[in-house]
Amino acid sequence: MSFFNDKFEAEKIDAKYSNFEIASIKELKAVLKNNPHLRGLNVTIPYKEQIIPYLDQLSENAKAIGAVNVVKIDRTKGKIKLTGFNSDITGFQGSIEPLLESHHRKALILGTGGSAKAIFHGLKQLGIASTFVSRGKKTENTLNYTELTPDIIHSNTVIVNCTPVGMWPQVDDCPDLPYEWITNRHLLYDLLYNPNETMFMKWGRKQEAKVKNGLEMLLLQAFASWDFWQQ
Repeated sequence: MSFFNDKFEAEKIDAKYSNFEIASIKELKAVLKNNPHLRGLNVTIPYKEQIIPYLDQLSENAKAIGAVNVVKIDRTKGKIKLTGFNSDITGFQGSIEPLLESHHRKALILGTGGSAKAIFHGLKQLGIASTFVSRGKKTENTLNYTELTPDIIHSNTVIVNCTPVGMWPQVDDCPDLPYEWITNRHLLYDLLYNPNETMFMKWGRKQEAKVKNGLEMLLLQAFASWDFWQQ
């Protein structure tokens, strides 16, 4: 929240970024009605997928992912038009791409939620095929943690954590991976950024893998949101 308000103040933009806590996505209509000057929204869990039926239009990325975390509100023609975007994919690609090497061709995505879907499409656009890993098998392209073998770990040299496991205050937790099979050819990317170095990252670093948290992704998402609202 402070990023946008600091930006507005620094650039002398007459605007304010506020938080709307809602108990149900059904409250969206009331938020729009009661805030006639509202020009854009960020959407957080659990509404990234639930908001889609309320939108008039989706960007190609949002449509492919099936999740929205940025909404542009257009009131110029006397009628509210809501367009949904996904900045997860933009922020993630900008953050991970500089770390990728030629042997990073396959990935494991831990989790199956809206963020995981964005990561799947982001990696696909970067030429990396991905498989989801979940505590309960949900699709043909999903493995259970118990199904992970040395061959699977060795061939999937990118591992992205899209779960909340390891987030403060449970900082001693980490996804249930066989970390002993990870090597210096691996890249472990954690969407979490609090703590700065999660246990998932610590185990990866111990195995001499490259590691990175999601703070830069968060900042790049904010930049992308601003660009979407300006379109």
